[in-house]
Amino acid sequence: MFPHYPESVLQRAQHTKLLIMDVDGVLTTGQLFIASTGEIIKPFHTLDGHGIKMLQQTGVQTAIITARNDPAVATRAEQLGITHYFKGVHDKKLAYEQLCEIAQVAENECAFVGDDVIDLPVMVRCGLPIAVQNAHFTVQQRAAYITQKSGGMGAVREVTDLIMMAQNTFQAALNGYVS
Repeated sequence: MFPHYPESVLQRAQHTKLLIMDVDGVLTTGQLFIASTGEIIKPFHTLDGHGIKMLQQTGVQTAIITARNDPAVATRAEQLGITHYFKGVHDKKLAYEQLCEIAQVAENECAFVGDDVIDLPVMVRCGLPIAVQNAHFTVQQRAAYITQKSGGMGAVREVTDLIMMAQNTFQAALNGYVS
């Protein structure tokens, strides 16, 4: 049985041409594991990664805007084929404006997944603002949709499935595995 998404969210998701994600707290749990060498280790969820790849195959572009400049995130972005990668960004509004221009999309064609107040400048402008289940309450208040999963625990997969279902591309993507 497929999840039930609010009709208003599905309508917004139909127009999505670009999915933008924060990293810490969205693609990861938000936890930072720091080794004695100072190296930061972050856990990524494979369900999220495969959902991103499936969504890309439907023609939806993907992007990351993150405040950190972390080699692990660069590696993960490359593994997933995320070509729009903005790192070390503290003014997400400016990066978002540049990204829309580069990707040639309008704001109402963007979905953004965030978890903290640094994400609000994008969330209040994009067509489909999404908060992960464990996001800060101010972020949840401004979201059109709050995921059932927490950040780093399959929340992004939930979003990619939502977009594909809204755009009627989910079943075709799934058929590649079951037919």
